[in-house]
Amino acid sequence: MRKNIAIFASGSGTNAENIIRYFQKNDSIRVSLVLSNKSDAYVLERAYRLGVSCSVFTKEDWIAGDEILAVLQEAHIDFIVLAGFLVRVPDLLLHAYPNKIINIHPALLPKFGGKGMYGDRVHEAVVAAAEKETGITIHYINEHYDEGSIIFQATCPVLPDDSPESVAKKVHVLEYEHFPLVIEDLVLKSVTALE
Repeated sequence: MRKNIAIFASGSGTNAENIIRYFQKNDSIRVSLVLSNKSDAYVLERAYRLGVSCSVFTKEDWIAGDEILAVLQEAHIDFIVLAGFLVRVPDLLLHAYPNKIINIHPALLPKFGGKGMYGDRVHEAVVAAAEKETGITIHYINEHYDEGSIIFQATCPVLPDDSPESVAKKVHVLEYEHFPLVIEDLVLKSVTALE
């Protein structure tokens, strides 16, 4: 039976689109829902064009979580992927989906993580700190920003003449290459564990 993924996203949705496209021809896994906290997030347009159902919830809904959980259960969601999602996931969802909610962070956690560290802010901090390398971290989520168990990391060099923009481009390449593969591996492993 095919497993259903929900993507939570707040922004333009390039990672979400990459993940949706990756699973379009997959017989075992599909992205069947995109949820956002922003009605003007471009990820909704991307998902709509690719035939994926979307829902937008208010800040109050995200704090409470019960309406969101009902939508996830109605869609038979097995796994949740955060792709540029900027709201804390409510405890209700953490308990309903233990070890089935993952996030991607555009740096090598535990460095450059935590509340407020997302997107360009991370790359600016990496360059300002004169780091020699950066990369991506895919991790489970818990009650604290960017503190869940690390699943996977990939690195890229930060050169002396790199700007935050050039670092972002390198990190995006890693995101597009690795995130769908890690999701696939985790979902298939969770299926095997249940059998």
